[in-house]
Amino acid sequence: MKHRSALIAGVVGVVAVALIVLFLTADIDGNPLDTDTNQLVGKPAPAIDATDTEGRPFAVSDYRGRWLLVNFFATWCAPCIKEHPELVAFSEAHSRLGDASVVSVAYNDEPDLVNEFFERNGGDWAVIADDKSDFSIDYAVVGLPESYLVDPDGIIVHKFIGGITKAEVEAVMADQGPATTTTVAPS
Repeated sequence: MKHRSALIAGVVGVVAVALIVLFLTADIDGNPLDTDTNQLVGKPAPAIDATDTEGRPFAVSDYRGRWLLVNFFATWCAPCIKEHPELVAFSEAHSRLGDASVVSVAYNDEPDLVNEFFERNGGDWAVIADDKSDFSIDYAVVGLPESYLVDPDGIIVHKFIGGITKAEVEAVMADQGPATTTTVAPS
């Protein structure tokens, strides 16, 4: 019985030491959103085949041949509200050119609130509800807003974490360099 108690105490001691070492070496000051853990950049965009809030069919694959900005947002998300005018400006500029479009995926939001948000703030693009689907899981969304820039070949070339601007998206489009991820500092 004494040996068993000593063995248990030894195992508990080793586990405790391991946890202390793990805690002391952890990066507790880092922002977990600074690390892109989903590895989607450089890969084909996951399918979004759905009906938008206006009852129109939507499919990511229908946008081959032009850029597509997939934006995950919610009407209750302050940075999402702040970035919305930038999305409107981007959409308006590129709908005239016909080279890029936006789709918004409303995360954990009421359809009536989403429709009111777009009526009040503008934006004439497809809006998909993510209430009965797993689009945010497919895209490994960890925070709102997050946006993915899909190139004309259907490949995700950039992930934006946090609110974006029209100029930032256009700079990535113009660059068309290697696939990248940008974390936008909260303001």
